[in-house]
Amino acid sequence: MLLGTLLVLLLAGAAPASAHAALRASDPEDGSVVRTAPTHITLTFTESVGLLEDSFRIYGPDNRRVHMEEPEHAAGAADTARAALPRDLDEGTYTVAWRVVSADSHPVSGAFTFSIGKPSPTPPAAPQDHAEHPVTKSLYDTGRYLAYIAAALLIGTAAFAALCRPPDTGPLRAPLLFGWWTLLVTTAALLVLRAPYEKGASPLTALDVSTFPDTLSGRPGMALLARVLLLLTAALLLPVLRHRTLRTRVTAGAAFSVALALTWASAEHASAGIQVPVAMTSSVLHLLAMAAWLGGLTALLLILHRAKTPPPYDTVARFSRLAFTSVTVLVLTGAYQSWRGLGSWSALTGTAYGRTLAVKLAATVFLLLAAALSRRWTALLARPAVAEERVPALVGASGPPPEPRTTHVTTAPPEAVEPEAVHRRALRRSVLAEVVVAVAVLLVTTVLTGTLPSRAEAEAAKAPAPQVAGLPGAQALTVPYDTGTPGGSGTVQLTMDPGRVGENGLQAVVFGPQGALSSVPEIRVTFTLPSKDVGPIDAGLTDRGGYWATNDLTLPLEGAWTMKLTVRVSDIDQVTVERGVRIGR
Repeated sequence: MLLGTLLVLLLAGAAPASAHAALRASDPEDGSVVRTAPTHITLTFTESVGLLEDSFRIYGPDNRRVHMEEPEHAAGAADTARAALPRDLDEGTYTVAWRVVSADSHPVSGAFTFSIGKPSPTPPAAPQDHAEHPVTKSLYDTGRYLAYIAAALLIGTAAFAALCRPPDTGPLRAPLLFGWWTLLVTTAALLVLRAPYEKGASPLTALDVSTFPDTLSGRPGMALLARVLLLLTAALLLPVLRHRTLRTRVTAGAAFSVALALTWASAEHASAGIQVPVAMTSSVLHLLAMAAWLGGLTALLLILHRAKTPPPYDTVARFSRLAFTSVTVLVLTGAYQSWRGLGSWSALTGTAYGRTLAVKLAATVFLLLAAALSRRWTALLARPAVAEERVPALVGASGPPPEPRTTHVTTAPPEAVEPEAVHRRALRRSVLAEVVVAVAVLLVTTVLTGTLPSRAEAEAAKAPAPQVAGLPGAQALTVPYDTGTPGGSGTVQLTMDPGRVGENGLQAVVFGPQGALSSVPEIRVTFTLPSKDVGPIDAGLTDRGGYWATNDLTLPLEGAWTMKLTVRVSDIDQVTVERGVRIGR
């Protein structure tokens, strides 16, 4: 149920991802006019970036794409990308559209213009670059969230079994297997989705084997591959470690956990920005402490409910100490990461990162309150009512009578059993509350890792603005439709870029009656110019896996065009809606 709710929220409410690198400078500069054609395009970013095969697209004064060499990093500068230009560029304005991958694994894109000799009357328009595909992003974000949960379950359950030493470990086998399999499957899925996520393409392109070499050459892809290999290695070594000493098993488990945490730290916020070595160390400790606490909570809950015999006080007390240590580490590393990400107190309320962090902090406070309640019930379990029974020692058959001796036997009288049962039930409820709040904390953490840090946002504000200067504004329309059948209504969001005479891109996203993304068998869009008796011109939309689009719509004349939108929702049910569209030069 929780997973279903999460999927609905992610699919229906997907918002544009925040980019974590900003364009610091370009050569030629945005809007500049140069006398002679440059030999290279050079872009410098606020942090190191990964390059794609299609990272640079340049469009000439005739609105045609200029063929150029594959981009590469400048010598010794991971934050600088460059590509060689042809030598025979014509006079006029050129539009440069770029797309790179930030050091923390998030794709970022933009565009700018420059002119050779003199500006063109109308700057060329690059087709709209989708920073993300809504379905691909939703699937990728869901995979990241499930990976966090699986890692916490796997590491935390193993730590609980090794450090808290419950007498009955049978209930822990299921969460260990579930955590391992879920982490393996979600990581493999993230690896497959990595290429379409970086390119903003449909998930249907994920199985294109030609993209895998590029994926595995980038830092995020290498981190995901390393995680898969770690999980497989752990599965192979587990039968061998079962026959080793507890110390050896604990050491091997700690090394595996640190290596696993590094696969996150090396490809997210900690790997970019200031103080990278300290940040990555803090990130590893933060993730391990989170897993030991939250995963251990789940293990304790299972032991309390499913163990054949109730766990002794020592087991619960050991976890209480482990949880206290984990919380201390979380507070220290969390404070450092908050300072590193925010940069100022005002950012806590003035930026998306700060507001998301505030939500996480509030949820963590509730989690600490529940943890304090659990510690209280744990302490009460340590003080069961006891009675001392004096048992006379045996007296010998001969000799003088010895001094009276007594043996103290500690027993729990019947009246002590009921309070103990009450305390155990209360402990189960408080631990369950902790687990529920912990799931919410993990969800907010996943959102936080996909949000632009406030410090980076402030640095991005110093970059050239606007980063999409020179691109004509796109036209956007929201068109409602209703076929008159149950579930046959909704809206279509259409974006035409640039919405001018000549070649245009057209994208259509369908939303159902409840506002969620909807899939329909067919969408057709045609354009007619009645005043010039031109048309109908079929846009030729194709299904891109979650939305419909084309980059080859050519409207030859300016004027008041009539757009006809046909939406087919079944084999027999469809509706056509007309809208006026103004096309200028």
